[in-house]
Amino acid sequence: MTIQDFFKACPEAAVAFSGGVDSAYLLYEAARYAGRVRAYYVKSEFQPQFELEDALRLTEELGVEMKVLEHRILSIPEVSSNPSNRCYYCKKAIFGKILSAAKEDGFRVVIDGTNASDDASDRPGMRALTELSVRSPLRECGLTKEEIRRRSKEAGLFTWDKPAYACLATRIPTGEAITEDKLAAVESSENYLFSLGFTNFRVRSQGGHARLQIPESQTALLFAHRREILTKLKEYYKSVSLDLEVRE
Repeated sequence: MTIQDFFKACPEAAVAFSGGVDSAYLLYEAARYAGRVRAYYVKSEFQPQFELEDALRLTEELGVEMKVLEHRILSIPEVSSNPSNRCYYCKKAIFGKILSAAKEDGFRVVIDGTNASDDASDRPGMRALTELSVRSPLRECGLTKEEIRRRSKEAGLFTWDKPAYACLATRIPTGEAITEDKLAAVESSENYLFSLGFTNFRVRSQGGHARLQIPESQTALLFAHRREILTKLKEYYKSVSLDLEVRE
């Protein structure tokens, strides 16, 4: 089955849109082949502001309407307590919000950007999608992350080489409670490192301390800005350390 075949069978679709590589390509194809399409972006404490800005930019470029839905995800105890299956409860809540809004708008099918490279055994959130009957056209059509990036580049989508970016909650270790202050500290710290030119990195938060995961090719940049980084990040953390086990 091709993407065109999918939208021929499902001509009206609500797209769960995050602003990332996969959902961006899915929305692009939906705009081409679906008879009616609308994007739904859920803004919670887990999404950094730049993701919303990217989502707004792409929907404007594609000429697709997007609804921004607010959700206080930390109000759910099974999410804020940060158990090993937190992602399941988070996905269930977020997609429940999208399904409700899409139904009000007359859509019977909700689709998301899960692709054929995603490992279902390692993603508790995918169980929630199955339970909610959310379709994943990219996965159903056998499209891998590599193929999606290639096609996105050919289509001229600015997201084609956008680095993978897991939600802010992934920066906090399982079992440690998630709070708005911790998430804000991570977002501010990562925004600062972005401003210095870092890419494909993470600021991991653990018990009030920051652990930087930086690609080996960017360590020279890290040490060139060592003092500034320490000064900035110690506004939020007791200490800042470098994870030497990280590879490219």
